Amino acid sequence: MFTLWDWLVVAVYLAIVVLIGALVSRRHEQGDDFYLAGRSMPIWAVAISTLATALSAATFLGGPQQGFRGDLSYLVFKFSGLAAFIIVGVLFLPAIFRAGTPSVYGLIAQRLSPGAGAAAAIMFGLGRLLASGARLFMMAIPFSLVAFGEPTGWSLALSIVMVATVACLYTMAGGVRAVIWTDVLQCGVLVTTVSIAVGLLWYGLDMPASEVWQQLDDAGKLTMLDWSWSWTKPYTVWGAAIGMVLFLMAAYGTDQDLAQRLLTCRTPKRGAWAGILSNLIGWPVTLLFLLLGVLLWLETQSNGPIVSSGLDTGDRDVFLHFILRDMPTGLRGLMMAGLFAAAMSSLDSALNALAASTTSDIIRPWRVSRGLSQMSPKRETRLARGLIAGWTIALVGFALLCAYWQGVSGETMLDFALGVMVFAYAGLLGVFLTVLLTPRGNARSAAAALIVGVLVVLILQPFAWNFWMPWFDHSTPHLPAPAFPWRMAIATAAAMGMCLLGRRPVSSGAADD
Repeated sequence: MFTLWDWLVVAVYLAIVVLIGALVSRRHEQGDDFYLAGRSMPIWAVAISTLATALSAATFLGGPQQGFRGDLSYLVFKFSGLAAFIIVGVLFLPAIFRAGTPSVYGLIAQRLSPGAGAAAAIMFGLGRLLASGARLFMMAIPFSLVAFGEPTGWSLALSIVMVATVACLYTMAGGVRAVIWTDVLQCGVLVTTVSIAVGLLWYGLDMPASEVWQQLDDAGKLTMLDWSWSWTKPYTVWGAAIGMVLFLMAAYGTDQDLAQRLLTCRTPKRGAWAGILSNLIGWPVTLLFLLLGVLLWLETQSNGPIVSSGLDTGDRDVFLHFILRDMPTGLRGLMMAGLFAAAMSSLDSALNALAASTTSDIIRPWRVSRGLSQMSPKRETRLARGLIAGWTIALVGFALLCAYWQGVSGETMLDFALGVMVFAYAGLLGVFLTVLLTPRGNARSAAAALIVGVLVVLILQPFAWNFWMPWFDHSTPHLPAPAFPWRMAIATAAAMGMCLLGRRPVSSGAADD
């Protein structure tokens, strides 16, 4: 279990993160610069920050779980990311930069109407509440187990509150600049800790490399490309080429949380290169997490189970239990610091993005519609910090709900974390593609498209599918529910079809590009 030295390592790490936020806050950036860092961030820092945000606690625990339970096929997700970043760099970023707003939904407001931009921002808020709330829940699991001895009940709830509070404090202090620079630190800690864990596992196996390779190959653990047409498997080549590319286009082109990183670069071209670099760096990092899970599986085959039989968590916490059981003092604390790094690097950016979108796409248009003058940058920055605190409270509430939801779904934590994001992404991508590729769409059809996206994803969820599918398919067993990449593809097509039904307002600036 954790010793005083382990806690000291974690405490020093958290103090350094908060200190960085405090130092960055001395720049006193206000207004849009609080969200965009004056569009002055270097490509390499943006790339690492984007990678750190994409990794999250879901990857720190879910990546090893994915490798432990399955194989290396999750890597196809990263291959899809390269195609998605290229499309976002060519199609999305130039138009968003020209819009000149701190939020990507300003483009929708300019092309269609302020109401449509506000609707997109609200959908982003709901989607980010789902995704970041799920990540916060996953981060609190190990903290609860280490600090209180159990990852359930009031211990888990208190852990959720404590983790969220730390991320809230330094995000309020320094804005997106603090987020990016702390992410650079956190990504370094994260990769270092996982690399050490892989090295320790390999050393502990005490087998020749040829024997390790043979056992893993015989068990199918080294499979990287799954060419099957199964729509129940999330990480097939075909699912990656269609559903995952759409999913990642939505993530980096329509999700303010991730797109905001790219907007802190000076030009669209630099933003695109930051995204591509982030993806390329992410390939070996993701492989590290999967290899860790594969080696943990081999460890159980050689030396027995890792997870304590007294905890009914399945393979969800296999990496965490390895840390607590086998890591030496001090290094165990560093591992937990790496987990904190993964969690807070995604939580801090979500809070900043939510505040940016709420201010730019909802509050500013509302003040214009009421005939009120715009707030000064200083007052708006104070409002942003209040919004960050408010969104933190909302995320804590949803994280508590996720404790039940993930257990009922039976999905791995990675599948669960990605699947909840589809609810918002399908509608948002449908609206953005309509605006960027066609002269169609208006405020009403955009709002309807966002709703259709949510509803289609909802009826494709396993629990809903199993309720209504027997009415149409009387075979036993009936057609199973699709995996999340196919939910994304189907719901995006439905949402875009709905948005296309609207006629673009003549004065919307549709021909500006």
